[in-house]
Amino acid sequence: MSALTFVVPEASAPSGGHTYDRRIAAALGGLGRPVRAVTLAGAWPRPGRRATAELSAVLARAPDGARVLVDGLVACGVPEAVLPQAGRLRLTVLVHLPLADETGLAPDVARELDARERAVLRGGVDAVATSAWAARRLAEHHDLERVAVVRPGVDLAPLARGSGFEECSDSVPRLVCVASLTPRKGHDLLLGALSGLRNLSWTCVCAGPGAPAPRPGLEGRVRFTGPVVGAELDQVYDSADLLVLASRAETYGMVVTEALARGVPVVATRVGGLSEALGRTSDGRLPGLLVPPEDTAALRRALRTWLTGQDLREQLREAARLRRSELAGWPEAARTMAQVLDL
Repeated sequence: MSALTFVVPEASAPSGGHTYDRRIAAALGGLGRPVRAVTLAGAWPRPGRRATAELSAVLARAPDGARVLVDGLVACGVPEAVLPQAGRLRLTVLVHLPLADETGLAPDVARELDARERAVLRGGVDAVATSAWAARRLAEHHDLERVAVVRPGVDLAPLARGSGFEECSDSVPRLVCVASLTPRKGHDLLLGALSGLRNLSWTCVCAGPGAPAPRPGLEGRVRFTGPVVGAELDQVYDSADLLVLASRAETYGMVVTEALARGVPVVATRVGGLSEALGRTSDGRLPGLLVPPEDTAALRRALRTWLTGQDLREQLREAARLRRSELAGWPEAARTMAQVLDL
């Protein structure tokens, strides 16, 4: 069986996209589908000539008819490297986030990236997205006939111990936000919401790479850890009573299922694929609360309701634990990817 070539960007910091690439490659290997991962450095999705030439060379070396999977961060911004090989190879582009959906782009940059992505995805390649929402968005926006869906898997973990505040009066509720400190993740909205809840007991841990946002009036209550992975990230989740995600855009939101895999309920914005990641239990319950995006007041109300409502906390915790037992793992995601790629 010939190996699948999987071209991915170099990981400069922990991210959901890089985790997805690494885990799906490993899970495919575990199913007996060999994967040859090729990591490319460069300022993707707007690389210099050297990085673009390296991608062109990787694709040119693949034999005729070979199946090649390319991360969209690498492929979607460089049609000049991808399209010359599209008729010769069985090329699939994995889109984690449509390029123009990144928050904070200048309008002319967003338009250029959008046009380049459209050229790639309509240029004879197959497309796969990491959520049904993203697949619909790509198909409608770029007028594509079909975009396959391969949702992330998740590893079942021990139930989070949390802060213990329900049992111990010396403890306070622990909120956790696991996200890179970028405008898209909405830390400014979260801190704005928390600023209006200073009369209640809580602490918040923000775990992720990036420069901490200013937090006047919240000193001692909000802690920024910087990037965390492995055992450190497990400790962050284990200490959580509630995951909070105030994203402005989100293709799926792997941190949501990572929290649910530990029985931790979620408060998140109703944007992109977050409601898909949150899901419902088999009996129809939501294991968290969803609020409109860009709405600090709504986020504050949801957090206040959770902080002051013991019955609600118990209901959401029970729903999160049931949802935990129903989540799909990485082997299931890999089987779906293998079917999509016809491996």
